[in-house]
Amino acid sequence: MDPIQQELDVLIRARYPILYLVSWEEPRVMRTLRSIARRQEKELLTWTVTDGWTTADGRPPARPGDAGGRRSTSPAPRRTRSSTVEVDQALDALDLVEQWDSGGQGSARGALFVLKDFDPYINAPAVERRLRDLAMRLPYAGYKTIVVLSPVLKVPSHLEKDITVVDVDLPGYDDLKAILDRIVKSVSPEAVMLDDEGTEAFVKAALGLTSAEAENVFAKALVMDGKLERMDVNIVLSEKKQVVRKSGTLEYYESDAKFGDIGGLSALKDWLRKRRGSLTQRARDFGLPEPAGALLIGVQGCGKSLAAKAIGALWEMPLLRFDIGSVFGRYVGESEQNMRKAIAVAEAVAPCVLWIDELEKGFSGMSGGEDSGTSSRVLSYFLTWLQEKKKPVFVIATANDVQKLPPELLRKGRLDEIFFIDLPAHKERVDIFDIHLRRRGRDPKNYDLDALARAARQFSGAEIEQAIVAALFDAFDENRDINTEDIKRNVEVTVPISRTMAERIEALRDWADERARPASFAEDLVEPEDEDGGEPAKAKASRATARKPKVEASVSEVKPEG
Repeated sequence: MDPIQQELDVLIRARYPILYLVSWEEPRVMRTLRSIARRQEKELLTWTVTDGWTTADGRPPARPGDAGGRRSTSPAPRRTRSSTVEVDQALDALDLVEQWDSGGQGSARGALFVLKDFDPYINAPAVERRLRDLAMRLPYAGYKTIVVLSPVLKVPSHLEKDITVVDVDLPGYDDLKAILDRIVKSVSPEAVMLDDEGTEAFVKAALGLTSAEAENVFAKALVMDGKLERMDVNIVLSEKKQVVRKSGTLEYYESDAKFGDIGGLSALKDWLRKRRGSLTQRARDFGLPEPAGALLIGVQGCGKSLAAKAIGALWEMPLLRFDIGSVFGRYVGESEQNMRKAIAVAEAVAPCVLWIDELEKGFSGMSGGEDSGTSSRVLSYFLTWLQEKKKPVFVIATANDVQKLPPELLRKGRLDEIFFIDLPAHKERVDIFDIHLRRRGRDPKNYDLDALARAARQFSGAEIEQAIVAALFDAFDENRDINTEDIKRNVEVTVPISRTMAERIEALRDWADERARPASFAEDLVEPEDEDGGEPAKAKASRATARKPKVEASVSEVKPEG
C-alpha cells in the first residue's frame, strides 16, 4: 500500500466527514479510491456536473423511496433561474449524500461520495452551508465520507475546520519506472539501448509529470527514432516546459551553453563536475547527500549567468529561471502565495536546476518596515525551504553586490558554497578570445591571442566579446576580414568596468578574500610581466596577502597604548 493510499484508508476509517484531494491525476486517484472501497466493503459513487451521480458500474444509484429499482438522477425542481442551475445541481448532489441509506445497499458498509471538480460551486453560500451541516452529521449517520477531487484547492474560510486537505503527490520514481518497464516490454529488445544509469536518468527526467504525461513522452521518445537511448532524455525534459510555462512564476530556460563555451572558472567547473553524479541512487547508497546549491558573486560580465545556464546542460536537467522580483504582488498574501507556488512548481519538476539571477535585487533591504513585513516573510519562507528541502532542486544564485544580501542567506547549510568570480587572468583571457573567435567562424590560430590578452588586461569576458564584435563591424564596413590589429584597436578604445567601477570592485574583492572561494585555481590566475619592464603583475590569488599588512598597520595605529 503506497503512502497516499494508506493515509486515505486511515482517514476514511476514522470517519473524517469531508476530504479534499488535490491532484491532476484523476484516473490514478480513482483507482486508489476504488481499491479502498473494495477493502472496506463500501460503495463508491461519483458525481460530475455533466453526468450527475453514477455508481462504480456507471449506472445511476438508487434513491431513497425507490421500489427496489433504480431511477435516473434527473435535476430536482428547485431550479428557478438559469444562473443558478449548476449551484442547484451541486445542492442536489449533497442531498443524495444525506439521504443515502446503507441499509438498502446489500452488503455495503457505507459509501464514498466522490465529487469531481466541485471547487467552482463550493463558495456559493447555500453549498457552503450544506457542507457544514453534512460535516456535523456524517460522523453519526453511517459510514459516509465525502471526497472532493480537484486540481485546484479552494476551501472557504467557513469550512477550514471541517475539510481535511490531502495533497496527492505526483507519481514517484518507482511508479514511473513501472510505466517505462511496461513500455520497454512491449517493444523488441533491439529497440532499447538503456543501461541501468540510462534508465535511472530517463525516469528521473520524467519526475514531475503525471502518469499520463510520462507514458506519452516515453512513447514519443520511442516513436521518434524507433529506439530508446540515453540521448532521448532531452525529449523527456522538453515535456516539462509545459508544466513550467503554465505556472506563470518560473521560466523554463532553454540554453545551449556548455562549459566549453566559458573561459576560465576552472575551480567552479571542477566543483560542478564532481557533483554531477551525486544525484544518482548510487551516490545515495554511497552516503552522499544531494547538493543544495551555490552562490556565484563577482564582477559584472565575468560569466556568472553563463555558468548558471551551462549547469542544466552539464547535468541533463531542466533549467528554471526564477525572478524573485516578480514574486511581490500588490494584494495581501499574494507575495507569499507566489513564492509557495514557484517552489511547488520547482519541486514538481525536480530534479532540476533553479537559477536565481541577481539575487540581491530581490532580497536587498529586507527590514520589513516599508511593506508591513511582506519581504521578510517571503525571505523567511525561502530560507526555510533552502534549509529543509527534500526534493533534488539545485539552486544556483548569482549576485553582483553581495553586501546588499541579508546575512542569513549566506549562512552555511543553506547553500553548499560561495564562489567569487573575478576579472579573468591572462590564461583565461586567451581562452575567452579563442572561444569568441571560433563562435564567429574564425580560426584562432590566425590571431595573436597572447598579445590580445595582454592588451585586454582587467577586461571582463563580456567586454572582450564586444571588442571582437566591434572589430567585425569595422572589417565588414571595409569589406575585408578582421585581424589582430582590428581587435586590439577596439580593446584600446574601450573603458573597462574595472576602471569605471574600480572602488566597488576592490571593495567586492576585499569582502571575498576570506569569505568566498575563488572560481579559478591559483595556477590560472598568474599574470605575465608587463611589456614595459615594470614589476610583474601579482596573481589575483595573492591579493589578500598583499593587503593584509596594510590592514594590520591601520589596526596598530589605533590600538591604545599600555
